Amino acid sequence: MIQIEIDNGSGFCFGVTTAINKAEEELAQGGTLYCLGDIVHNGMECERLREMGLITINHEELRELHDVKVLLRAHGEPPETYELARRNNIEIIDATCPVVLQLQKRIKRQYDSNVCIAGDSPSAASQIVIFGKKGHAEVLGLVGQTNSTAIVIESFNEVKKLDFSSDIYLYSQTTKSLDEFHRIIDYIQTHISPEATFKCFDTICRSVANRMPNISQFATRHDLILFVCGRKSSNGKVLFNECLRVNPNTHLIEDPCEIKPEWLEGIKTVGICGATSTPKWLMEQCREAIQKMQG
Repeated sequence: MIQIEIDNGSGFCFGVTTAINKAEEELAQGGTLYCLGDIVHNGMECERLREMGLITINHEELRELHDVKVLLRAHGEPPETYELARRNNIEIIDATCPVVLQLQKRIKRQYDSNVCIAGDSPSAASQIVIFGKKGHAEVLGLVGQTNSTAIVIESFNEVKKLDFSSDIYLYSQTTKSLDEFHRIIDYIQTHISPEATFKCFDTICRSVANRMPNISQFATRHDLILFVCGRKSSNGKVLFNECLRVNPNTHLIEDPCEIKPEWLEGIKTVGICGATSTPKWLMEQCREAIQKMQG
């Protein structure tokens, strides 16, 4: 009989849990509730909430709505979303993660400070740089704090495009790799002009960053790792790649239907883990699917 262990450290982070709880509380009261974007990067959890009545919309659809309730997910939104809601008399149920909200405020303060120094052209005096995934919901919200003037770099390889003769203020998307962030810091420190200012702000969420060493240890304990995660999850990609690095017999799946019986041949132990967007109930379903395959 194959032994199966579900990683206790995997599953929703605080921000996602709060957003889902707010959605469930609102839906329980009846009435219509919209959510701007997928509430979590997990298709099965989104489907569960859709069946409860949650309606997912995009920004174009938001512009057409008036006099309704709209939930903002944990990723956060730029200022123009709040302004649009005010104009359209939309009641915002704000589930922005407190860590993301604090980061937005820090970037906004820095941007406002730069504007005061440089007038209408803050980019001429300094660069606000965000280490994050271009187009990601959280990053769009962060860039929005700077009137879209922030520079986004997705990886260490992009750091060379910065202007090292001008001031640099470096921040990070909350779910990025801590190791890569430090590599970027080291490179900038080495290349920044003596006349320029460089300040970095470690804004990576520790509840996410700490999962990296924990999930790495978990992955080494098992013959087979099933990493359960929506394929759109940035955090999931980072954690999955770490599992794959320490255990080449790692497979990324979105739901139990993707588990292949041949993966279990000759296997004594299976570890099931996931991202901050992976519900515990889905990992439990994967365990049950394996148990059924064993007869």
